[in-house]
Amino acid sequence: MKLRADFVQLYRDVHSWVGIIAGLFLFVAFYAGAVTMFEEPLQSWASGPVALPPPVSLERTPELLQKALAAHPEARTDYTIAVTPEDAQRGRLTWDGSGGQVHHAPTQVMAAGLDAEGNLVVVPKTPSDAARFVDVLHQQVGLPLPHTPAMILMGIVALLYAIALVSGVIAYLPALVKTLFAVRLGQSVRKRWLDLHNLLGLFSLPFHLVMAISSVVFAFHGQIFALEHLLFSAPVAGRHGGMQGGRHGGGPGPADHGPGGGRDAQSAASVTSAAGASAPVVPGLPPVLPPVLAPTDILALVTRQAPGFVPEVLNYMQLGHGKDVVRVFGYDARYPTRGPTGGFMVLNSRTGAVQSGEYMPGHQPAKFAILTSFFALHFGSFGGTPVRWGYVVLGLAGAFLFYTGNQLWIVSRRRRERQSGDVVETRGTRLLAALTTGCTTGCVAGISAVFCAVPVLPFGGTYGAVSAVYYSVFCLFVGAAFCLPGQRGIRLLLGAAGGVTACVPLMLSLHGAHLLRTPEGLGVAGMAALLSAFLFAGAVKHTREI
Repeated sequence: MKLRADFVQLYRDVHSWVGIIAGLFLFVAFYAGAVTMFEEPLQSWASGPVALPPPVSLERTPELLQKALAAHPEARTDYTIAVTPEDAQRGRLTWDGSGGQVHHAPTQVMAAGLDAEGNLVVVPKTPSDAARFVDVLHQQVGLPLPHTPAMILMGIVALLYAIALVSGVIAYLPALVKTLFAVRLGQSVRKRWLDLHNLLGLFSLPFHLVMAISSVVFAFHGQIFALEHLLFSAPVAGRHGGMQGGRHGGGPGPADHGPGGGRDAQSAASVTSAAGASAPVVPGLPPVLPPVLAPTDILALVTRQAPGFVPEVLNYMQLGHGKDVVRVFGYDARYPTRGPTGGFMVLNSRTGAVQSGEYMPGHQPAKFAILTSFFALHFGSFGGTPVRWGYVVLGLAGAFLFYTGNQLWIVSRRRRERQSGDVVETRGTRLLAALTTGCTTGCVAGISAVFCAVPVLPFGGTYGAVSAVYYSVFCLFVGAAFCLPGQRGIRLLLGAAGGVTACVPLMLSLHGAHLLRTPEGLGVAGMAALLSAFLFAGAVKHTREI
């Protein structure tokens, strides 16, 4: 069916104006989102190792726990045991060292180990906030606002993003069939930006649709998850904390909903029935509770309940009244996950009874598995390393898509102004051109500057410090874009952003040689080197706009 010409023009106008309004915010979201695919290795590098003895074996962990909790009883309410050797290098046993106080000081984690003589060694560790800042930057589309209003504005931007996608498909898809692969690089600037924009937009359309819809969900997740639990959850006592490590807050925590949906339903039921096996309560006396299960016992239970699930972290939480739990975080490469890097199951830490399996990959009820698939499509938490690299490429291509859209509007606007006889471009055109150049190069240079500054910032960079670095660089580039308009300013800012980005692999090699020995670290360094080369090439080859 062929649309009327006036309808097509209406959709084109909607696509252009909505895209212009949301484009700069989306550039920041997509570029920072591509960087967050390397969040774990960057966090590990920025925080640095702790000066602890070699981690004790899991069999000796109860001895470590006994000594640590005797010396630091405040850790009993919430402590973490690392299962995998990679995590154990950062401390087999850790807990929050802030004492639960809400303050603006850097978050401190206490890490414990045993020396060769069996003596307790406890050292404080302040994790870097550099990687977390980039994650928040991605979530809040670059807005330096409190989280709640920033997320509301992000939701509005995501809605505009979805409108731009739909209107663009309706307006331009019929014409794209004829010129799909016709990238006219040697012709006018307008045709070059148009062809690149159309090519990127069409082939990444499914990815962008997923990002737009899921971003709306994340922006209004409070209301959505309240409705989810109202519809799906049974009223069972013992609700507890939310999903740890989710890049978008992850929503509310799992509730205690009975068996976790293990492969053997009979075994799951028998484990759940152990919840009632606690010691009897004598009137007038406090209940006598069984001891907390050792990590090896917890891992054995998990192995029986979920073959194929790889535990990485055990988080013990003391909730009181015999409802103490342990959250077993890990992954199963065969299934998508609710979080960006894995899922978890919840056990009673004293009886081993399964409390919740709603967030455990491969063992969820159908209604939660559907929601998990939705999250996994946003995070790229399925398919392993190839999918994560694909999301890096799609994220960077998406950022370039929004840049080309703005450049296409600017070039077309200038051409119309010249055809109408205007000698000097209008204020609106100058404003958008400066913002496009300043915001895009400022975002790239700001994120690169954050990781270049990590080795010289105290504690690898507190949130306030890395925020100050990013926004100082960002504002500097935006100001320079207004002070140096035209081709000279574009070339200077592209070259400056390329120079800062080229320093990232240099800093990694000087201060993080251990990271470069991993595939993820090499990927970070290689991607930074390619981006810097791309920016330098753009500065050298940028032609005069017509």
